[in-house]
Amino acid sequence: MYRRRFIHSGAALIATLPQWLAGQARAASHATGAIGTVGTGGHGNALKPLGAPQPFDYARLKGLARALAAGAYQAPNSELPSSIAKLTWDQWEAIGFRDDHSLWAGEGVRFQARFLHLGFTVRKPVRIFSVADGVAQQLAFDPALFDYGRSGINPRRLPPDLGFAGFKLLFQTDWQRDIAVWQGASYFRAVDGDMQYGMSQRGLAIDTGMSRPEEFPDFVAYYLERPQKDSSTCTLYGLLDSPSITGAYRFIINVATTLVMDIDAALYPRKTIERLGIAPGTSMFYYDDSNRWVSSDWRPAIHDSDGLQLYTGNGEWLWRPLVNPPVVRVNSYLDDSPRGFGLIQRDRNFADYQDDGVFYNRRPSVWVEPKGNWGHGAVMLVEIPTSDETSDNIVAFWNPADKPQAGQELLFGYRLYWCRYNPVLCRLAQVVATRDGIGGIVGQKRPYFSWRFVVDFAGGDFAMLGDNARVVPIISTTRGQIEITSARPLHEIGGWRAMFDLKPTDDGTEPINLRLFLALEGQPLTETWIYQYTPPPASQRKF
Repeated sequence: MYRRRFIHSGAALIATLPQWLAGQARAASHATGAIGTVGTGGHGNALKPLGAPQPFDYARLKGLARALAAGAYQAPNSELPSSIAKLTWDQWEAIGFRDDHSLWAGEGVRFQARFLHLGFTVRKPVRIFSVADGVAQQLAFDPALFDYGRSGINPRRLPPDLGFAGFKLLFQTDWQRDIAVWQGASYFRAVDGDMQYGMSQRGLAIDTGMSRPEEFPDFVAYYLERPQKDSSTCTLYGLLDSPSITGAYRFIINVATTLVMDIDAALYPRKTIERLGIAPGTSMFYYDDSNRWVSSDWRPAIHDSDGLQLYTGNGEWLWRPLVNPPVVRVNSYLDDSPRGFGLIQRDRNFADYQDDGVFYNRRPSVWVEPKGNWGHGAVMLVEIPTSDETSDNIVAFWNPADKPQAGQELLFGYRLYWCRYNPVLCRLAQVVATRDGIGGIVGQKRPYFSWRFVVDFAGGDFAMLGDNARVVPIISTTRGQIEITSARPLHEIGGWRAMFDLKPTDDGTEPINLRLFLALEGQPLTETWIYQYTPPPASQRKF
């Protein structure tokens, strides 16, 4: 990753609850010999078992999560040896996994897993199991798995029960660059065919965007199932734990130009949760040409995603450009059984970024496709102010209308598409640019303050329209007066441009919600552009 590393059938597993509640297991001294009996990478590598093997399947994992939820939460041990706790970013980055010790190396499968080392801001250990033929075997931490390079760490002084920080997954097309990584809280991310990391997903979000600090659940254990030979599909599992909830997750990962994760989650609340976030995506939006003034950086734009796209239960396509707000903004888009949503990097033009180091134009989008009926709720968008590109300041997730209660079992299934373009075809023209500035008529004195919005659409059926087609903008606002509206062809992009001014009709500074689409003879030609504009105080409305 370029920037942020993070950024009675279940009796055998449930019997290990005391170990889970006590934190990282203290039994590394029992590890003996390289593993070859449970398919975790024999052939002489240094992977060693920890403890006895256990029967495993998804039903058992759900049983373990349910049993955990019935007990009091105990935070994992995050105390690290001083030598590890003091690592700088560069020292931590200098620690590398020895490739020849990769899980499944030499077994003739298309995947390998390599483990990540604790340090810097990643302080909570996770347990990692290898799964084969219905049997799970925990893997022991061993300094021999790592090359400590210039980190300054003496591996002989590390405790044998240090634990792992997470893992990364690699595919046979490139054994040097990983395709997905799980590390830190419940964060994970993946690439598309461009092999470029960008935004992240989380297993779960709790109380995000509220006045109190949000809760970050942790994946405390991962179970990596040995793939079938000649298969481009890999299955892994995660056990999630937090003060409010536990969960069992299954990831079925299919590798292609668009990488697809088919996810099932079983959630078990310990208490009532005010705001539950399902399939949360986390991204970064610093600026683009619509708010270039926020930075003196030489690059024209810096963002991992530039919009939230929604495909509602009633079949409407919505596009909400992202902003870097002056204060935290939380918006809820109510829906019933959504068909999909995601944080999208729609602008793919290198010239709009001019970044030849981290290549923002290659950042993958992530589309969330619910499986089954998710019922009533809202897609929530949280936008947080940021003053640089190192902070993830955008979060989007599904928030069920019914608040989770202690003792429930909540089941959610969905697919994540890590993609260059949305895998679901929208036959309508789409927003390709949003611009705004002072309103009024050029060359004429402005008698009052107004703000202009310019929205460009391309694609869809525009190629079949003549220049004289009676295309009209359909605009609505929650406050203020819409004026000077227009829609005209924009041949340079093969689309149409809509323009309008918004005149505030009061002195309030509360956000104003806007909606716009283009129509021909009453039929929509475009997706619906939605936007939230915050008018300045009356004293600052210069015209």
